[in-house]
Amino acid sequence: MRGLLWLLALFAAAVGISLAARFNDGYVLLVFPPYRAEISLNLAIALIVGAFAVLYALLRTVALTLSLPARVRAYRERRQRDKAAGTFHDAVRLLFEGRFGQSLKKAGEAHAAGQSPGLAALVAARAAQRLREPHKQEGWLERASRDDPQMQAARLMLEAEMLIEERRFDDAAAALQRLQQLSGRHIAALRLELRAQQGCGNWDEVLRIARLLEKREGLVPELAAEIKLKAHRENIQRRRADRALLLAYLRQIPARENSPRLTRGAAEALLALGADSEAQQLIETQLDSTWDSALAGLYGRCRGGDLTARIARADKWLAQHPGDAPLLLALGRLCLAQRLWGKAQSYLEASLSLADRREVRLELARLFEQTGRTDEAMPHYRAAAGNIV
Repeated sequence: MRGLLWLLALFAAAVGISLAARFNDGYVLLVFPPYRAEISLNLAIALIVGAFAVLYALLRTVALTLSLPARVRAYRERRQRDKAAGTFHDAVRLLFEGRFGQSLKKAGEAHAAGQSPGLAALVAARAAQRLREPHKQEGWLERASRDDPQMQAARLMLEAEMLIEERRFDDAAAALQRLQQLSGRHIAALRLELRAQQGCGNWDEVLRIARLLEKREGLVPELAAEIKLKAHRENIQRRRADRALLLAYLRQIPARENSPRLTRGAAEALLALGADSEAQQLIETQLDSTWDSALAGLYGRCRGGDLTARIARADKWLAQHPGDAPLLLALGRLCLAQRLWGKAQSYLEASLSLADRREVRLELARLFEQTGRTDEAMPHYRAAAGNIV
């Protein structure tokens, strides 16, 4: 459309000029002593315009000729840049395709051509790591930082990720510490640090980072809960030999992070240390808020305390959760400790009818032995020896 408008404009100008020339009777007198020449004004104008056009074309040709080497050089540089960019794209594509040897080669070519040298070095480092060539990997990481200072944070992130994959968790944590000093903490770096601290076994740090990520919505709540549960369990395991340390740790666990599974592990650790009273209180508090059959079964292993009150509490739980085999076992054990033989036998047999388990058989055998019914105890001992679960 634009070309058509220009064509119409040219035609209109030609018509206008021809009409103007038709009614123009002027002339031009040229004097070159001893010569004189007279030409029409229209011809003079045409000659001037023609001379200008020829001069412009001549000057344009000379300028193009003089600039030709620079234009050729720029063209070649542009071709080289395009080729280098294509090589870099190929390196990235080959890396994602899993063709690490070819990716390493292409990344090296792109780096040599000066195409995003920092990024090309990082791609080469990742490819070398996949090929299990640590010397090349370290060399490319150093080039990434040297060739492009802006790649320092990216280099540290990649280095930490690769170190975690190689299970060099302490080195990964050190790299992430340098990253924090350089650019602060962001969610992706915190996730890497979480994995590194898990690998190092620094469970207090795992708890801190998991809570921070959950607060910043960097972890889904379900995953954050599992990670914190694992960390608490490991910390409890490390304090199993020291009653005071274990109790101090359990007291500082936030209520929102407590759960039946965590309480179960804590109660087992307390029972192993002989802290039956503390284990009992822990179990009662948890079961009053959230029911858990396995935890209820553990309640019967707590020794001492006011057995009558404990049996009454467990009976209330049974009214709310009838047919709970572990709870029936716990009640049987409590009644056995209180020497309530009849009730103990009733609860234990009810538990056995729901789940034929070795520990129930053993409790029944002990009950019969304590009441002088050895013949009735023997079948339960034999069944327990048969590893009935």
